[in-house]
Amino acid sequence: MPRNEERKALWLAIDNVNNREGPVVDTLFERQMAMYTTYHRDSRNKATHAVGIPVIVFSVVLACSLVRLGEVAGLGTVTLGLALSAVVWALWIVLNRPVGLALGLLVVPSVLLSAWLVERLSVGAVQGLAGGLFVGGWVLQLLGHVYEGRKPALVDNLFQAIIGPMFVATEALVTLGWAPAGLHERIERQAALRS
Repeated sequence: MPRNEERKALWLAIDNVNNREGPVVDTLFERQMAMYTTYHRDSRNKATHAVGIPVIVFSVVLACSLVRLGEVAGLGTVTLGLALSAVVWALWIVLNRPVGLALGLLVVPSVLLSAWLVERLSVGAVQGLAGGLFVGGWVLQLLGHVYEGRKPALVDNLFQAIIGPMFVATEALVTLGWAPAGLHERIERQAALRS
């Protein structure tokens, strides 16, 4: 079996375990992704989101990393950034295991870099950096929606703020040929019904 086929088989197996009913099930994740997809058809909009969303996620983790919640033996300082990241990452994994796990490539570096920056920069510098990144990420997203000619999805459904990073991760997995088998097709089929 070619390497790409092995990856697809692995993702299908993980997806089947995740869904428990097989790869054709209509999940909350797929319904939310279909809605998000209808707001993000233009390639320029997708490109601005591929940059803007990770920047926004990092900026939120960075800002929240200024709030120390306490110490945990063996782990060290627990910040709001770490706690929030853990909760949201767990939610992403529950919504779709393969895509959620892939988002670890965003979450883990964001938490580690945030902790490193908070230890080395002043509070004001961290706040300024986080604020600048947050605004910059949103400017990119709004520019994308100008190209799209459509308002952001979260205007109609606040849950779309959670789905945005999953959209970027799914698009990346599809581009790399690593998406769970049939996932992209099911989302596109549902999105076509909403358009």
